[in-house]
Amino acid sequence: MGETELIRLAQSGDEKAYVELMQLYHRTIEKFAYQCGVHQNDVSDVTQEVFIKLYRFLYQFQHDRFTTWLYKITLNAVRDYYRKESKEKSKEHKWKEQMNDEPLLVSTEKKILLFEEDQQLHDAILSLDEKYRYPIIFFYFQELSYEQIGEVMNIPLSTVKTRILRAKEQLKIALVNERGEQIGR
Repeated sequence: MGETELIRLAQSGDEKAYVELMQLYHRTIEKFAYQCGVHQNDVSDVTQEVFIKLYRFLYQFQHDRFTTWLYKITLNAVRDYYRKESKEKSKEHKWKEQMNDEPLLVSTEKKILLFEEDQQLHDAILSLDEKYRYPIIFFYFQELSYEQIGEVMNIPLSTVKTRILRAKEQLKIALVNERGEQIGR
């Protein structure tokens, strides 16, 4: 059964079709959320939130490109995650100050990326401002066209091109600096 038919059936209340849609896009959502900086142990929560929102708002889908719409939902869920994480970090920081405790153990996220270069690239991408981070992720990791990126992010095509160019420049500088620091160690 094709994507269009699955969407139509899911919109009419067919739970089986909705489950098939989830299965079809589950990995894509997880991968995108992780690439946007969601911690590995939180990726499944963000993915679940995306599919809950999809279920609640599927009736609003107007037969545009479904993946573009799904990326928009995911991007909003990731932004919600960052707001929540920021609040939790603030609470954790206050708690640490009160307890005068040692830093928490290294997260399992560090164990996920096996190669040092992958970790460096991942960290460099995460260090970018989100207006540069998301277009790079969409273009290189999700393989969206400039037009699709513009549609997902609600920005003009020229802005997409500029942001990708600037992001690449910033990544080059960050990676060169990182390698230079390692050689000097």
